[in-house]
Amino acid sequence: MTSPNSSRSAIVLGGGLAGMLTAAALADQAETVTIIERDHLPSKAAPRRGLPQARHAHVLYSGGARAIESLLPGTHDQWLEAGARRVPLPTGLVTLTAQGWLRRCPEMQYMIVCSRDLLDHVVRQQVLALSTVSLVDGAEAIRLTGDAGRITGVVIRDASGTESRLEADLVVDATGRGSSASQWLAPLGLPAVPELAVDSGLAYASRIFEAPAGTDGFPAVGIQPDPRRPVPGQSATLLPIEDGRWLVTLSGTRGGQPSKAEEEFIPFARQVRHPLVGDLIADARPLTDVHVTHSTVNRRRLYEKARGWPAGFVVLGDAVATYNPIYGQGMTVAAQGAATLRQIVRARGLEAGIARDVQRAIGRLVQGPWDLATGQDILYPGATGQQPPAAAKLLRGYMDRLMLTATGRAATCQALFDVLTLSAPLTRLVSPTIAIGVLRGPGKPPLAEPPLSSLGRTTA
Repeated sequence: MTSPNSSRSAIVLGGGLAGMLTAAALADQAETVTIIERDHLPSKAAPRRGLPQARHAHVLYSGGARAIESLLPGTHDQWLEAGARRVPLPTGLVTLTAQGWLRRCPEMQYMIVCSRDLLDHVVRQQVLALSTVSLVDGAEAIRLTGDAGRITGVVIRDASGTESRLEADLVVDATGRGSSASQWLAPLGLPAVPELAVDSGLAYASRIFEAPAGTDGFPAVGIQPDPRRPVPGQSATLLPIEDGRWLVTLSGTRGGQPSKAEEEFIPFARQVRHPLVGDLIADARPLTDVHVTHSTVNRRRLYEKARGWPAGFVVLGDAVATYNPIYGQGMTVAAQGAATLRQIVRARGLEAGIARDVQRAIGRLVQGPWDLATGQDILYPGATGQQPPAAAKLLRGYMDRLMLTATGRAATCQALFDVLTLSAPLTRLVSPTIAIGVLRGPGKPPLAEPPLSSLGRTTA
């Protein structure tokens, strides 16, 4: 067995957030960590071709922010210094859930809010400053090397078409939604990996506006759909981001999707369950065009169930599970996956047997967020995918009651945000104390209006 302190080599495929965090997770246990990235990564907070979804609203929940801070100490402060906001939850959030407006109680959890470009840039700077980490960008992996028993490296191709072979003790695929891992494994004689997909047909459209004068400290705003209604689910989200801007993202499931037409943006924002977001941006100056994305299917690759998983190969982040982005889980799950990898590597080093155990741990990690996302998405008209079992329908009724209770009972609201921010497991919602509160109900009358008394001024 390899000593945990042995110096070994690792290759990380993908230089996005998941890939960078994976490199950070391995940096103190490997002599060299090489990141392979298809794009040429920008030297500042700027868009890149391989991440078109960066134009839309992204939040990093506290469960993910803490994981990143554990991997890269000081990241919180660097985000805030660069213009990101730490938004306390639910204090800094005005949100209409399927069951009503949430009250803005004292802080229970938090989220980091900024553009995706800024968030990634800060992490990228930190990781590439690590002495054991190097970046090969403008190149992509085309196949794995090794056999069904052990992966020994990868073949990459650069922009000129030149191929080269890199060897490593551990290869980690963090290439995201477009991962080719299952196709790479097939020629090695490994069986097909089971896969699940749930697709609500959701599309989302985003535009950035100049924040009106006097709105410093303005809360994040979210108008959520009600999946119990037999109509397309439509939502509107407003995030105050760096440089005095508002990032607004609209979404709609099959049959109710937003369009790219600029003249339809504000009317769509006003036609969701409450017109608040549309009203807020009605007189705001737009700074960008409208950008639309349709790649929102929930997809789960069950690598932890694959027979004969090879040593030396791990898949994590969106390459394992992708979620409808309306739930804001992807970055947090990726961060926690990288933290899980580091925990195992620190305990056991880069010895051959860790790959299977890491993959199983990643499978357990992604299951809760998967259940939350798909349990809602499958309810929308025209949604495709596996229907939940009968037991899930009973749980759905409990969750509806819990969400209602959270609108008026602080302890239930705390448990809800603990789970939504991936700071606690789903079992937190069925603990005896919470279950009793759910039976009792909210205890307070529902709010008739959003808890926002005037522009920039809030009520608890």
